[in-house]
Amino acid sequence: MHRDGRKINFTENPEEKEDLEEGSYGNAGKRGESEEAGAAGDAESLREDIECARQEAAESHDRFLRVCAEFENYKKRAQRQMDDHRKFSNTELIKDLLPVVDNLERAVAAYKNKGENTEACMIEGVEMTLNEILNILKKYNVTPVEAHGQPFDPKVHEAVMQEPSDAYPENTVINELQKGYLLHDRLIRPAMVVVSKGSSTNQNK
Repeated sequence: MHRDGRKINFTENPEEKEDLEEGSYGNAGKRGESEEAGAAGDAESLREDIECARQEAAESHDRFLRVCAEFENYKKRAQRQMDDHRKFSNTELIKDLLPVVDNLERAVAAYKNKGENTEACMIEGVEMTLNEILNILKKYNVTPVEAHGQPFDPKVHEAVMQEPSDAYPENTVINELQKGYLLHDRLIRPAMVVVSKGSSTNQNK
């Protein structure tokens, strides 16, 4: 015990104290270096992630540009095909009509020559040509609208006038001025018809 009452720790060694202090400072330094190394590793990893993301974005952009180019090429091809279809869709029909034109030309030439039986040949030629045309229309699913003697149907008939008739009941087609035609089940031209107004005796009453 010291005279002034302070307790002296005889076991305390100044050199050991310095070693302890140096050790604590050393551990703190090592921890700091470890934290710095960890931070540097995180930064490096982040840079790698950013670089990977940039590469993926560039690849996605390239794929997008390729898809856009392919789509534009597809649109151009489709447009060309559509234009060709519009231009040549009637090729088969025209090919089937060409023999009809040939027959009409031969009939006209024969009439101009005015040989024997010219008129009879002309009538026969016209009838044959008409039959050829009707067969071609039938081949392409074009059929005439039934009109004469049928009840008036505004869906397929176009009435141009009405006349009294003793032979046909009221609202019946009594005359066909121009044939109508269907393509499959679709009307492409209505029949121009005259429709009965009923008995003439009833009209006079």
